[in-house]
Amino acid sequence: MTRLEDNSQIDQRIAAAKRAVLAETVLMHREFGHATPVIKHDGTKVTPVDIAISQHLQEAITQAFPADQFFSEELAPTAEPVPVTSRFCWVCDPIDGTNNYANGIIYCAISLALLENGTPVYGIVYDMARRVLIHGGPGRGVWDGDKPVRAKPEAPNGHSLIGFHSPVEKVHAMEGKKLIENFKIRGLGSSTLHLAYAAIGLLDGVVDHNNKVWDIAAACALCAEAGVEIHYLENPPFPMTEFTLKAKRIQYAAGNPAMVAKLREVVGRQT
Repeated sequence: MTRLEDNSQIDQRIAAAKRAVLAETVLMHREFGHATPVIKHDGTKVTPVDIAISQHLQEAITQAFPADQFFSEELAPTAEPVPVTSRFCWVCDPIDGTNNYANGIIYCAISLALLENGTPVYGIVYDMARRVLIHGGPGRGVWDGDKPVRAKPEAPNGHSLIGFHSPVEKVHAMEGKKLIENFKIRGLGSSTLHLAYAAIGLLDGVVDHNNKVWDIAAACALCAEAGVEIHYLENPPFPMTEFTLKAKRIQYAAGNPAMVAKLREVVGRQT
């Protein structure tokens, strides 16, 4: 297969994925603040809108590309690991920030990632707060709506804005204290938006201890093109060889190279 044919296959998938995500925004906005959440087995929340968006995206993608695998936090058929066997697969988080969504807090996102051989090659993120589709990937630019964007190039300083959520595992609480002492902190309630905002230059960096692959797969594709380095402190997720709801939490620091070096120094994770 020629490089042109390879690009065509990816371009077709990107176009279909953007249409599919944009088709779900009416439902997302209509039910915002009204959907009733329930607690799942892992202690996180889900609403009927999460499930509906997952189903709609899966139907659109698998109808167009039946050989592709589709993975979603909300539609996993089993708790057991599912091997990645197809060249192209998709990782979906139908609403990243479900707590926000159910409570009428606007920082939520639809996240859909295209992976080739287990590595993110394009990400589509619908930013509900700004009503903008953020999308991009290696060799294809990063776009905030129609505007080409890049990560912030500035060196880290005391005014740098760092996306950070309190760690679930309290053993990492001291790292949070160090970040608060050294930077301006933003905790938006959406890991997808934290990392996507670093890619488009709204945040200077991100530290997170709580992620699963569906939280960050789409934003990782954005970062790979935007000049954001992601250093995994534990459990690097890519290339993804299997999809499992039981995966260990992903920990990382992200930003331009100087920012990542500083974040690792501050939290004491230089090795």
